[in-house]
Amino acid sequence: MSQAQSAQSKAQETAVYTHGHHESVLRSHTWRTAANSAAYLLGSLKPHMKILDVGCGPGTITADLAALVPDGHVTGVDQAPEILDQARATAAGRGLTNVEFAIADVHALDFPDDTFCVVHAHQVLQHVGDPVGALREMRRVTKPGGFIAVRDSDYAAMTWHPASQGMDDWLDLYRRVARANGGEPDAGRRLKSWALRAGLTDVTAGSSTWTFAAPDERAWWSGLWADRTLASAYAERATQGGHASAEQLRAVSEAWREWGRQEDGWFSVLHGEILCRKEA
Repeated sequence: MSQAQSAQSKAQETAVYTHGHHESVLRSHTWRTAANSAAYLLGSLKPHMKILDVGCGPGTITADLAALVPDGHVTGVDQAPEILDQARATAAGRGLTNVEFAIADVHALDFPDDTFCVVHAHQVLQHVGDPVGALREMRRVTKPGGFIAVRDSDYAAMTWHPASQGMDDWLDLYRRVARANGGEPDAGRRLKSWALRAGLTDVTAGSSTWTFAAPDERAWWSGLWADRTLASAYAERATQGGHASAEQLRAVSEAWREWGRQEDGWFSVLHGEILCRKEA
């Protein structure tokens, strides 16, 4: 099988994106910045670098990366054409001229070998059908000496206080729906393993967290998940796939709101991170 045929075969293994792009999802995605979502990468950036941002979504991290490489260039890619218009608007609103956006599948990137100084993916590999193949493809388009940077959450490692049966039900439900869609919700702990299986040899693995505890943070985090549970593509896939009834989704949504009302409420999202250097 030729390289092009192999890449095309991998493209068929892309999983269904669990969340979709409902407003409750974008409420979270547009909050993300390079500082709160890619801090492990920032020390490796140089002003001249050419960067590929895989699964760029609404483009907030992409725009931050473009601002950090003023003499370089950033290409943001996503499988969903509709979200790229928002990403373009984000970049235009910041007056950035060194960034562009295109439709792409991480299993079959339409770029030559050795194109980018950095290939970055945030919260992507948990949603794809072949994460090892995706990493091989990311490695292919990275220049020798360049970096592959990946960060993914790990749902089973998420934790909160106070204890809540409804929140336990949410976590169980989400993991079942994500896996039924072909993804791996506990991706964070697997990133190093996937990178080694993809043939990457210079791999630095780490972790970091998002924490939501202040009243405004609890209200925001609980509200977006309460809404997402009822109105997003995830909610549709939960019911259509037979994983939960509408009544069960309402109970989970209310559990999120109840947690958000707790004065001592605390929620932590663990992320695995890998920064891999491609051999020169």
